[in-house]
Amino acid sequence: MSYYKYARENYEQPKENLEEIWQDRLVEWRKEENIVKTENPTRIPKARQLGYKSKEGFVVARAKIKKGGSKRERPSGGRRPKRAGQNLYSPKKSNQVIAEQRCSKKFGNLEVLNSYWVAEDGNYKWLEIIMVDPEHPQIESDDEVNWICEEGNRDRAERGVTPAAKDSRGLRNKGKGAEKVRPSGKAHGGRGK
Repeated sequence: MSYYKYARENYEQPKENLEEIWQDRLVEWRKEENIVKTENPTRIPKARQLGYKSKEGFVVARAKIKKGGSKRERPSGGRRPKRAGQNLYSPKKSNQVIAEQRCSKKFGNLEVLNSYWVAEDGNYKWLEIIMVDPEHPQIESDDEVNWICEEGNRDRAERGVTPAAKDSRGLRNKGKGAEKVRPSGKAHGGRGK
């Protein structure tokens, strides 16, 4: 069995009792800021599968996202509680897409390549985002990744064209029942997905 296969299986179903290690790790992560740059990915096989390479120009950031629905600000004008706009609102985006967009905003010179789930508890969800520097010479000379250096592939997270964003927008669905997801949900009055 290769190292990556062993590491993948061990992450999904640990053979040893790793609860204490994970508890200590989550205690540290809770104290950190919402977006932290990491030296190495936590899940190396998953990161490699999604395009990460251990070379200059690649950056991995860990994002902490609060779980649960979105709470809207209560309007100052008078109205009955039903019309105050407090309940039944959802962000319309997955937590993964929100994490990618926040990382893209923080690291303005980098482009989001992909992202994956790392851990979660009752309050937070942690995701790791793989980002690439499109101006770096190592990236420009890499035939597998240099497509991201083209002008048309900038601001991927904001435009909703990362794999997680395409999932969230319903673009993985084709054929009957998916008539209103293209070109966007907004173009069809939010009736897509």
